Amino acid sequence: MKLLRITLEGKSYDVGVEVLEETVVPHVSQPALATAAPFATSAPKQPPAVASGGGHIVSSPMTGLVFKCLVKPGDMVKLNQVVLILDAMKMETPVSSTAAGRVSVVLVKEGDAVGEGEALLQIEGGSQ
Repeated sequence: MKLLRITLEGKSYDVGVEVLEETVVPHVSQPALATAAPFATSAPKQPPAVASGGGHIVSSPMTGLVFKCLVKPGDMVKLNQVVLILDAMKMETPVSSTAAGRVSVVLVKEGDAVGEGEALLQIEGGSQ
């Protein structure tokens, strides 16, 4: 029997331990901790027009939730106009247009979770 001292939360305990063998004890794995799944596990959404090379895409600069969408299809926007607001870690982040023109497709709605780089909307015509 060996006597061991264990300190737990500042309080010491003397514990008697019986040693059965003087061999290496096999490693006992700890239970795995549950981890949260990431927001975006799939490829970013792309509108059909992107495949054909048309329009300018406004992408999410970060992972977050769509807090407010300020435009709808058909709206005219200016370059660098705030078109959407993301909520990430209780902070509101404005997302601006990447070109001037007409909003052709809005791919998200308020409350949607988006990943970094995910397409949010598409702007047709105009210029950067």
